[in-house]
Amino acid sequence: MIKVSVQAKSEVTKLMSAEGYNVSSDYVRVGVKSGGCSGLSYDLNFDNSINTDDKVYEDNGVKIIVDNKSFLYLIGTTLEFSGGLNGKGFVFNNPNANRTCGCGESFSL
Repeated sequence: MIKVSVQAKSEVTKLMSAEGYNVSSDYVRVGVKSGGCSGLSYDLNFDNSINTDDKVYEDNGVKIIVDNKSFLYLIGTTLEFSGGLNGKGFVFNNPNANRTCGCGESFSL
């Protein structure tokens, strides 16, 4: 399962609305792809359809879809939002990551 913090939900809701999506009926697609300085990087998009190989979760009023391959890397992850001094953006708090890069956008297992 993937969790969504209160701050991330607030930011997701604003961004989805700005891009023409509705948080109550559309989805946040979370995935993992090859790349980044640590080997794997996170992918975050909005979507209004589900593929046959997707897992669907809902946490804190946000519907999340993850493809089966990415799910293995993301089990137990919390999507958070940081607006601190080091920059503003979404942060993946992934308990499976052994190593992350300085910017927090890539990881390895």
